[in-house]
Amino acid sequence: MEKIAFFGLGNMGGPMAANLVKAGYRVAAFDLNSTALEQARRDGCTPCDSSVQAVDGAGIVISMLPSGEAVKGLYLGEEGLLQRLPANTLVIDCSTISAEDARLVAEAARERGLRAIDAPVSGGTAAAQAGSLCFMCGGEEAVIDAARAPLQAMGVKIFHAGAAGAGQVAKICNNLLLAIHMTGTAEALQLGVDKGLDPRVLSEIMTASSGNNWSLANYNPYPGAMENVPAANGYAGGFSVALMLKDLGLAMDAAATSASSTPMGALAKNLYQLHGASAENQPLDFSSIQNMFRRPAGGLSW
Repeated sequence: MEKIAFFGLGNMGGPMAANLVKAGYRVAAFDLNSTALEQARRDGCTPCDSSVQAVDGAGIVISMLPSGEAVKGLYLGEEGLLQRLPANTLVIDCSTISAEDARLVAEAARERGLRAIDAPVSGGTAAAQAGSLCFMCGGEEAVIDAARAPLQAMGVKIFHAGAAGAGQVAKICNNLLLAIHMTGTAEALQLGVDKGLDPRVLSEIMTASSGNNWSLANYNPYPGAMENVPAANGYAGGFSVALMLKDLGLAMDAAATSASSTPMGALAKNLYQLHGASAENQPLDFSSIQNMFRRPAGGLSW
């Protein structure tokens, strides 16, 4: 039973750690949130009081953190974990951060004789729970091959996007498109409802037609149109508006540094910026962008 140190036990990281336990790994888990740590204990992980305690005796380190600053804080600097890990330890960062930050961590790991890849994920909380995530990996092919066993315990698709940081580029491109088709789906659904259609019927029609997309078919944003999605639960859980805004910011930064044209992505970011301007919307699932288009009794919600 190989030991894995796992950092970041949120809506995505918690189920990922639990699936590693199911696959037979010994998982030492650490998170600043005590509630998340307690859930990890119930899932079979060993909760730890510190990052140093978690990595003691671990041959693999996996992180699923909310920002590049959090990732750099964990791994880099005089107190960072890269200074403490023995040579050849495998470091897998599943966070969504900038390609530049991912390359910084990978280079620092290489200089210390460690193996590191960036492996951000796609699929959402349902895939995290089901162990059916998609991993977009950046790094050396041999290191990615070494990481396949633990990644396969958490997902079903593993792509080698390229060198260090390439996984992050693939992820921000994916989430840019996700934001675009989620906002478009919400807009189309609201138009149909405003004209008297049942959102379930309209969704069924569009899913069977040329307007079909992942947001419509698997993550419908209109309340009552689909079961077992955040829209059916007051938009609780899932992938938050705050995190989508972070990812769209990364996409816009990448576009600026590559002189790429992203007009639809910029519009999606502006819509999420407006939606997230209300503090109560920040923790809601990103499909709550539907509320931007809905009409309460007093008029438009925005």
